[in-house]
Amino acid sequence: MRRAIAAALIVLALTACGDDSSNTAETKPEAAPAEAATETPATMAETAAPAPESADRTPSPPGAKVMILEPADGATVKSPLTVKFGVEGMEVAPAGTDTPNSGHHHLLIDATLADDGAPVPADGTHIHYGKGQTEAQIELTPGKHTLQDVFADKNHIPHDPPVMSDVVTITVE
Repeated sequence: MRRAIAAALIVLALTACGDDSSNTAETKPEAAPAEAATETPATMAETAAPAPESADRTPSPPGAKVMILEPADGATVKSPLTVKFGVEGMEVAPAGTDTPNSGHHHLLIDATLADDGAPVPADGTHIHYGKGQTEAQIELTPGKHTLQDVFADKNHIPHDPPVMSDVVTITVE
């Protein structure tokens, strides 16, 4: 039963990611802080990655880190805004790529990661950048919002130990 649930979660996560090699994407989260996504999910054949064969997570190298380069913590911004991601000690690679010390970005908007041993959810507050994007355009409603970057492996599972940015708090005018 656990494997079936894990497989279903991976399928859901993979449908939110594509394999376009561009480094930018316009994304509009679907949840309360934003509007519906404009990007169309790629087909399963384009994004399918093999399910993990064990509960082992992909190791992250010592000193690896990710950060949100823009917007800055405490910034007041207008929507839509550009979010730029940075990574040190690892390489950005599209979802499904099985290269050591690599992964892709996931943006958490007004959310936290409930389980760092499970695939990052794919919903309006957990945005996948499985094409290897390093920046994105997002729309947020006016008010305070939090952003956090979570780097995850080929199967959208955070590395061990997790490689996550500090939480950035912004105000949207």
